[in-house]
Amino acid sequence: MALKQQFTQRQDLRLSPQQIQLMKLLQIPAAELDQRIQQEIEENPALEQGDDENLEPLEDPAANSDEEDFDFSEYFDEDSSDYKTQVSNHSKDEEERSVPISGENSFQDRLMEQLQWNDLSEEELVIAEVIVGNLDESGYLNRSLDALVDDLAFHYNTRVAEQEVLGVLYQIQELDPAGVGARTLQECLMLQARRRNDGSRLKSLVLKALKDCFEAFTKKHYDKMALKLKIEEEELKEVVNEILKLNPKPGGSVKGNDKAVQQVIPDFILNEVDGVFDLSLNARNTPDLKISREYQTLMRAFAEGAKTSKSDKQALTFVKHKVDSAKGFIDAIKQRHETLYLTMSAILEHQQAFFLTGDNTKLRPMILKDIADRVQMDISTISRVANSKYVETNHGIYLLKNLFSEAMTTDSGEEVSSREVKQILLEAIEKEDKKAPIPDEKLMVILNEKGYNIARRTVAKYREQLNIPVARLRKEL
Repeated sequence: MALKQQFTQRQDLRLSPQQIQLMKLLQIPAAELDQRIQQEIEENPALEQGDDENLEPLEDPAANSDEEDFDFSEYFDEDSSDYKTQVSNHSKDEEERSVPISGENSFQDRLMEQLQWNDLSEEELVIAEVIVGNLDESGYLNRSLDALVDDLAFHYNTRVAEQEVLGVLYQIQELDPAGVGARTLQECLMLQARRRNDGSRLKSLVLKALKDCFEAFTKKHYDKMALKLKIEEEELKEVVNEILKLNPKPGGSVKGNDKAVQQVIPDFILNEVDGVFDLSLNARNTPDLKISREYQTLMRAFAEGAKTSKSDKQALTFVKHKVDSAKGFIDAIKQRHETLYLTMSAILEHQQAFFLTGDNTKLRPMILKDIADRVQMDISTISRVANSKYVETNHGIYLLKNLFSEAMTTDSGEEVSSREVKQILLEAIEKEDKKAPIPDEKLMVILNEKGYNIARRTVAKYREQLNIPVARLRKEL
């Protein structure tokens, strides 16, 4: 078979480094923008924070040059080669992520510290470490005893019986927080209930309910529970309330204390006075950046010097790269500012009725394409703006992506937002009799009577999107 050579022409769509940088900046909310700018300033000495100044033309003479005071030795070695100063094994749009190191004791460490008081043998301590190491973030042991026995044999050269592992597990289940080391939700709640049992009739009924009526409890079959426990509705209500006070995720209660609460910082400020809107970007969205005066001077000095040594060429290349990078970053920040403002202005124009009242039923149907067409931008750009940005209004702070919704048609032919339908659905469920919650079919009838043509499966979909359980699970005593 003969080999042949041929030319082919092909078109590829590729983003420039500047476009990639802009896309990244668009995704960053106001809360993280300051950190991103400080990172860029630290990495690029040609970029400074302050009043924006235009670069002077390179051909203009420099009044004062600080070239003698600037030392390039910290950036270049005398005998460094080009291949030592460049790395090309990652893409330009690859994000560098650092993993924070926590200095605090982990959940498992705290459990092992408590076990030091149990006078365990060396073999039991090994078993305990394996059990504790297999607890999930909620504090549950999801592996079987025989699997733990195998782990001990193969990885720790410790041969034990399941009964020995079970004995150590029982000791772990006595540790704090109560319920840790449970293998099921039922066992977790019973461990907590046993510790709370003070010999009273109520606490004894709670234990009996968890032991004999757990399935009925999870399905809210309260009549079956009352019959099994031989108690009246009023006493059953007390039993259920006591069970609901127990913690289904004991491990999470410890870990949750370590989680930082993230404060929402709005990206836009929208004020309305007498029907007139005043839209502005949060001040954190409009930082003042400039090119370092020192680097401008160095650029001119090297351009005029016509130096030919290898070190001077490297220095000029370094300075030019840093200045160009700083200019590109400043331009990207300005373009981000313009894109955010144009997008939010289009959303404001589309949703004026909602921003005037703050009423969800006033939201008009709006999809990403509607805004993209208004501002003549790509849908992906609008998506990046909407996904993580907040707007502060007279009626509260809203996530932009929550203002987008699909359209529905009423009996009169009017197009309404699905958010309006969800709001009416939510109000109907909030007003229902909790002893006899409204099923999806009746909710469909209620919406149809209000003029919304909606099927039962759509009601179920909207209910799930609102994180509302089915009628049976909404039942209360």
